[in-house]
Amino acid sequence: RLSKMAFLQWRRFNFFDKEVVKDEGGQVFDGLKGIDISVCASGRGQIVIGDYEGNIHFLNRNLELSAFKAYELRITHICQVKQQGILVTVGDDEPGTHPIVKVWNLDKRDKAGNPMCSRIIPAMPGKEASPVTSLAVHENLNLMAIGFQDGTVVVYRGDVTRDRHSKSRVVHQTSSPVTGLAFRQAAKVNHLFVVTKDSVQSYNLTAKDHKEELDAFGCEPRCSVLSDASQDNQFVIGRPDAVYFYQTDGRGPCLVFEGEKKTLQWYRGYLVVVGKESKSMPRPTPGGQTRDIVNVYDIQNKFTAYSAPLPEVTDVICEWGSLYILTGGNQLVQLIEKDIQTKLENLFKKNLYVLAINLAKSQHFDQDGLVDIFTQYGDHLYSKGDYDGAINQYVKTIGKREPSYVIRKFLDAQRIHNLTAYLQALHKAQLATEDHTTLLLNCYTKLKDTNKLDQFIYSKDKEIDFDVETAIKVCRQAGYYDHALSLAERHSQHEWYLKIQLEDIKDYQKALTYISKLDFYEAESNMKKYGKILMAEVPQQTTELLKRLCTDYRPSDIPLADEQTMQGGMPARIQKAQAEEFIHIFVSNSSKLMEFLEHMIKVQPSSPSLLYNTLLELYLHDMAHDGTHKAELDRKSLDLLQNTDAHYDVNQALVLCQMHNYKSGILYLYERERLYQQILRYHMDHDEYVHIINTCKKFGGQDPNLWVQALAYFARKEENCRTQMMEVLQHIDRHNLLPPLLVVQTLAHNSTATLAVVKDYITRRLQQENDQIQEDERLIQQYRQETEKMRSQIEELKTSAKIFQVSKCSICNHPLELPSVHFLCQHSFHQHCFEGYSENEKECPVCMPENRKILDIIRAQEQHKELHEQFHHQLERATDGFSVVADYFGRGVFNKVTLITDSVAAPPTSGNPFMEPPAPKPVSKPPPKPAGANPFLSDPDDANNPFLSEPDSTNPFDED
Repeated sequence: RLSKMAFLQWRRFNFFDKEVVKDEGGQVFDGLKGIDISVCASGRGQIVIGDYEGNIHFLNRNLELSAFKAYELRITHICQVKQQGILVTVGDDEPGTHPIVKVWNLDKRDKAGNPMCSRIIPAMPGKEASPVTSLAVHENLNLMAIGFQDGTVVVYRGDVTRDRHSKSRVVHQTSSPVTGLAFRQAAKVNHLFVVTKDSVQSYNLTAKDHKEELDAFGCEPRCSVLSDASQDNQFVIGRPDAVYFYQTDGRGPCLVFEGEKKTLQWYRGYLVVVGKESKSMPRPTPGGQTRDIVNVYDIQNKFTAYSAPLPEVTDVICEWGSLYILTGGNQLVQLIEKDIQTKLENLFKKNLYVLAINLAKSQHFDQDGLVDIFTQYGDHLYSKGDYDGAINQYVKTIGKREPSYVIRKFLDAQRIHNLTAYLQALHKAQLATEDHTTLLLNCYTKLKDTNKLDQFIYSKDKEIDFDVETAIKVCRQAGYYDHALSLAERHSQHEWYLKIQLEDIKDYQKALTYISKLDFYEAESNMKKYGKILMAEVPQQTTELLKRLCTDYRPSDIPLADEQTMQGGMPARIQKAQAEEFIHIFVSNSSKLMEFLEHMIKVQPSSPSLLYNTLLELYLHDMAHDGTHKAELDRKSLDLLQNTDAHYDVNQALVLCQMHNYKSGILYLYERERLYQQILRYHMDHDEYVHIINTCKKFGGQDPNLWVQALAYFARKEENCRTQMMEVLQHIDRHNLLPPLLVVQTLAHNSTATLAVVKDYITRRLQQENDQIQEDERLIQQYRQETEKMRSQIEELKTSAKIFQVSKCSICNHPLELPSVHFLCQHSFHQHCFEGYSENEKECPVCMPENRKILDIIRAQEQHKELHEQFHHQLERATDGFSVVADYFGRGVFNKVTLITDSVAAPPTSGNPFMEPPAPKPVSKPPPKPAGANPFLSDPDDANNPFLSEPDSTNPFDED
């Protein structure tokens, strides 16, 4: 009943055009008239016709007809192999004998030009003859089956075109005539379908002809056919009540096509059924011919593609890509299938979109071709008000049709459910944009459909793709903070997570915990961004996190020792932030900043100066405004300043101490930087007399000028500072820091300073000056006498002969022996002693050390005489400028001295200027030197030595 109802709903269309076959001249083709047709077949580009006179006729595409005599009586069956030029026929040559099977090779011709017969087989089911009722040949030509009137089926194995190696076997035998045979090959297994008038069986020819009973009723001759691959090569039989489909192991579907069936044929997925016209609707025909109904069914799409009555249908032939019907009078009618576009247009006109879609799919349309059908179908359903159906069709267009085309149709609030479904499908196809995500989430929130929102947000389905940031924004705006947080956490949108926690939910502790689980760079970035808010709300926890972040940071959810370290591998690299970059976070919490900085300086003494400077400023600020902990802060401040490892900036620290009037710090920094003048100035500004004296005592050795400044300070005081002035004068006198005249001038400004204060000092200084003058005069006299003595010795050496009376060697103290060496300094040596001990053959080994000292002094004076800047610097700083001038004068700064080291006498043959020659030679007397010439110089022009007694000499020891 259900099958019948399904059939009654099948629609009928006219998808074929009927045309009578005409020749080239446009006339109706009548070449088959007069032929008593008994059987037809087709293949290899031609139609094969057998008649009752034993002739075989060939009709090609150009409607050219040819024939030859195959049997003497008649032809009953023809089978044309589709892929090869082999034709198998069954006919009778003599009455009352066995039918004859002949195999024709259409590619070979005999002398008469007819196809060559390659094999002749008598069709014998047994000992008794029986008419052949059915014939089937396998396409591989290795199997052939013949069915007989007596219910026997004989299968021939081997090459059907040859007698050799071909064997026959009876596989089926019943009392009911065989009405149909068909081979089916699946993989390497061959099956044979056998249908009689009261049964349907299948035989597995590969597995020893295993029999499978398929049904208990059969069909009439020519009412069975094998379908193509579109229907899985099922065996189809037609009965008056229905059409049945069979697999090799059982019956398949059943389609109720009522009416008596004459012929079944399969054509390109269509089942062609020729049946007798219904008696309830007789139609008159010319000549009184009976009429048959030709129905073409589309089994896959379940509709009738063509149905029309034709007079006395003889056979249905499929060839040349068309369907041909052989009707009464041997007229050939062609059924031409309409193109697919025409079919679809007819279906669109009737709004049969589902059928159109199925038809297009069966024709293997690509997705682009189907999209237009889906769109038209969706538009049709939308116009009818079937929005659910429409959205289902529009969903199928995703990826090909612009989404805005669909979205605009469903923006109405009443259709928000349909829009939601479409947007969900769009996201699942991973084709959604940010706007689509926003729209979908807005749909959820407007519908308040929390379940759908949860499915979308918390779905683990990787096929659902959407823009996470957009989803977070929409959920946040709609107040779905939990969903927004879940999205942000799952997709590592740290910034959005913290924004929602801090700005919307205001759960500062969770935000801080979340940051502590991030990797180093993310944690550092977010603490810089949100640190102020967290410090204001959870200061202690924030400070602890910053301590971790700036020392050795590890995410809180990661163990301190990873598996690699536990196994003896290299530990992970220490990651730490720069502490100075987080100081601004503590702007409103100085106590936590102090705690943070103390921790950082303790664990990292090499911290930058900014940390030390800031901590010092905090100490000084709190010490100035907090009286309760002043002593402790004072201790911490001084400890910080005195810490040798501290890297604070001294100048900034000094400014901070001065700003907060921190005396201990100021004095320590002055002392550290050796600013003794500033220390003294500080005590002077505060009139701390004791500290002024103590400062001078402590640092006067490094900077004697402190006593001078102290004297000037006390001199300006109108108070009675006699005790302090006396002490200062003692130190000035002891170290000769000021001339007495300047001391008197300085004290003259003080009205309280009397002569009694400086009486002892002046007396003592005058006595010292007098003693110094006497000592200087004594030295001058001594130097003059020594100079005169030296001049006389030089003159004697130059003008008088020198007699060497030394009898012993000055080195070995043994008596002298020739050869010997004599020097004018009255030292004599054995020649071998002199050569052994002397470093220079021109110098006396005994006098050489003293002479070198003198020469080094002269050279040093020569090198330093150009240091004009040093001279002026010393002159400005010296308390006794005359002594500095005298010192440089003595160095020869104001005179140019040139040292001449050439010997006066000609060198002896031994190379030593003082060696006694082997033979005495007269020595000529040198020319007299001008008065005042330097006896140590051989060049009279270089006589600028300060020891000369020239009238214009600048020697301070020379007499006028």
